Amino acid sequence: MPRSARKLCDSGLYHIMLRGINRQRIFEDEEDCQKFIAVLKNYKAICEYQVYAYCLMGNHVHLLLRAGKEELSKVFKRIGSSYVYWYNWKYRRSGHLFQDRYKSEPVSDDEYLLAVIRYIHRNPLKAGICKELGDYAHSSYNAYAGASEDGLTDTGYVLGIVRREEFIEYHKAENEDCCLEMEESFRLTDKEAQAIIKKVTRCKNQAEFQALRVQDRSKYIAKLKDKGLSIRQICRLTGVSFGVARKDYSR
Repeated sequence: MPRSARKLCDSGLYHIMLRGINRQRIFEDEEDCQKFIAVLKNYKAICEYQVYAYCLMGNHVHLLLRAGKEELSKVFKRIGSSYVYWYNWKYRRSGHLFQDRYKSEPVSDDEYLLAVIRYIHRNPLKAGICKELGDYAHSSYNAYAGASEDGLTDTGYVLGIVRREEFIEYHKAENEDCCLEMEESFRLTDKEAQAIIKKVTRCKNQAEFQALRVQDRSKYIAKLKDKGLSIRQICRLTGVSFGVARKDYSR
């Protein structure tokens, strides 16, 4: 079936989501996050896009970009190739890391722009990773709140729409924002599940889990099931394919 054409937006603004293949983790530690930010900064200078918001989660990334001189498909091919090359070298793995096609939606007016930014910044709260937005280091929220300057986020346009104090209050308000959802809710947060995986398997990262003997991997997947992890969560956090995990999960 041919892919449907993406909607083009006159504003050039797009909400983008990149996620790991099989929804697996794409950031294992602080260094991985810093590397991805460095890649975004590098290609921002080359491709001349603007970054209005971002949030790096364990297995996906949310970005709000205004397109520059290059089409977004080319931009994300550059970004993906650069980060995956480094990630594969670091973890001694090979093959794809990102799902082959990023998700996107056009942002055509300022009202929805603010809603998307709030949705992006509140991802860590929704996942149970932090209790305060300012506590999360891998999003653009603190650049807007004035707590830090990240060298990546273009805050001028948004803070020209709302004052900083209004922006902060807007983020605190109860809302029903729903933008490019991951289409899944979990009994355990990913942070909780990852801690369980490390405790049960004693593997430091996905590469170590994938290198286990088949018998050991099957045993651990069964134990993770008993601990309350779903099959998709196991796939996402360990990097094993859905077919392999489902087979081991049902034993």
